[in-house]
Amino acid sequence: MNLLILCPHFAPDLAPTGEVMTSIVTALAERGHHLHVITALPWYRDHAVEAGWGGRPWRTERTTWGKITRLHPFPTSKTNIPARAVAFGGFTSMATIAALLSRKRPDAVMVMSPPLPLGISGWLAASTRRAPFVFNIQDVFPDVAVELGAITNPRVISVASWLEKFLYKKSQAVTVLSEDLRTNVVNKLQGNRPERVHVIPNFVDTVRIQPADSENSYRSEYGLVGKTVVLYAGNVGMSQSLELLVEAARRNEHREDLVFVINGGGSALEGLQDSASGLQNLKFIPMQPRERLPELLAAGDLHVVPLKRGLARSSVPSKLYSILAAARPVLASVDGGTEVAETIRRAGAGRAVLPEDPDAFCSALDEMLSDRLELDRMGAAGRTFVEGWVSPAAVGAAYEDLFEQLRRGY
Repeated sequence: MNLLILCPHFAPDLAPTGEVMTSIVTALAERGHHLHVITALPWYRDHAVEAGWGGRPWRTERTTWGKITRLHPFPTSKTNIPARAVAFGGFTSMATIAALLSRKRPDAVMVMSPPLPLGISGWLAASTRRAPFVFNIQDVFPDVAVELGAITNPRVISVASWLEKFLYKKSQAVTVLSEDLRTNVVNKLQGNRPERVHVIPNFVDTVRIQPADSENSYRSEYGLVGKTVVLYAGNVGMSQSLELLVEAARRNEHREDLVFVINGGGSALEGLQDSASGLQNLKFIPMQPRERLPELLAAGDLHVVPLKRGLARSSVPSKLYSILAAARPVLASVDGGTEVAETIRRAGAGRAVLPEDPDAFCSALDEMLSDRLELDRMGAAGRTFVEGWVSPAAVGAAYEDLFEQLRRGY
């Protein structure tokens, strides 16, 4: 099949969603499909187009499986919502033109969201080429932005909600990562063909990410050798309640064997660093190259997945499965009964406490760190769990089956 894919990030960009879509495209390419990926120039690391990629707003690369069209993302701060909306509008306009100019008629068009406006590009490209439109939802928008307080204007919320439902109804299929997200989207369809919503989880590459010794070059480089490391690795943004780690570090200043690490960058980094000023047991480490992920995951004795209240019902952090693949235990601060909490419970791979509760978080952390053998058991249980999880090949097959089914019925 000829497939047209629109997404905000793609390798070598370091965004988690870029990693996800790169893996999906690779799996589909290995199954013999021809793909045209329309995405942004790499910009996630510093919210600026990366060195070596500037100079041209539009680039095309030929690959063994098709081509990649990279467009200028007009990067802005996540905290500047009006500017970000204009940037999304500019990128969406360019993506729409690129999609309409794509020479080969696609058998299906798939768009990753967020950003929500990119769905317009996919819908227009699909409708003009008479191809099925598949809307791939990683985080439910605008729910996430509303929960965070990033969008408070009732008119803006109303418009975004209208666009969200419009795109769901115009799609031939909506793919989501969990039953939580499926329920969310089905409720918004209000009985309008709820069967179009399919759960296809993101997968974890258990070949690339495997259990490894924690005493590695990452620890050596950043002065962590011989320490018990509590690690958060990922975006430092508005969605994460990373003040919990600051508070945990503050309560454990007396422990010379324990160090807390926040590895990554984002819009909340500067404020978090100010909050942690003077703490010698909390290290901020820059985002690492993609190829260093297995080593980074191995360096943590315990990993933290903290989401602000309400977000776990509209977002599933893909990092969770990578942590489990590395055989490391997890302490999550998330809403109860959600995909993250239930996955940890089913796997027996850690603890989940209610979000934004410093006392509960610190109490669970102390309890977990008090028993090294139990930490190792949790890590091994997590690895066993994800070994039975959906493989890259199985996810590729699921998308292939969906595209083929839609193509036959369109």
